[in-house]
Amino acid sequence: MVNRLELVDYRRRVAVLYEAVRAQRDPALGHQLWRTGRDLLFRKHPQSPLLPDDPLRRTGLPYWPYDPSLRFTAPVQPVQNGQQLSIPTGNDGITSLSQIGFVELGEPVNARLDVWWLNHYAGGLFVPVRDGTAGDTSYGGGRYLLDTAKSADLGGNADRLILDFNFLYHPSCRYNPEWVCPLAPEGNRIATPIRAGERL
Repeated sequence: MVNRLELVDYRRRVAVLYEAVRAQRDPALGHQLWRTGRDLLFRKHPQSPLLPDDPLRRTGLPYWPYDPSLRFTAPVQPVQNGQQLSIPTGNDGITSLSQIGFVELGEPVNARLDVWWLNHYAGGLFVPVRDGTAGDTSYGGGRYLLDTAKSADLGGNADRLILDFNFLYHPSCRYNPEWVCPLAPEGNRIATPIRAGERL
């Protein structure tokens, strides 16, 4: 059984880490801070998704170098009658998603991505991405760009989001088969390879 207090502590630490990243004026330095913080959590925290003998506990997680061209401040375009999705997520039951809008991103991504609202926990924005590296140099199911329910949030304002592909990270199911994660639906799949963020 999951130790609930350990899980709360893990999420609290993630929230503090992202708060520190948002406070860092230089995104590249914020990215380094994020990498260091994630490696510490993955290495030592009892709620780490890594199995006890995973060599990544020693080496740290692999990433591509920071690329400033992959950071965007994008307006969220609303949609009328957005899609509704229900995704089985193992012991967590069903994750329900409502599409609230989309973002359009220019060079070098040149893609439209759907923005989802998580209809569980206390709610939150969710932007998964499955790009051209999936199944080759990143996890085949894709990565997460934004998940405010888990505090993975670089900021923005009432109608814009900061989306930095250098902060793409693998879901927990990439490391541990006991986890079942919501993966990128059709509107969050792009052919362009995004060689940024966490990699295999």
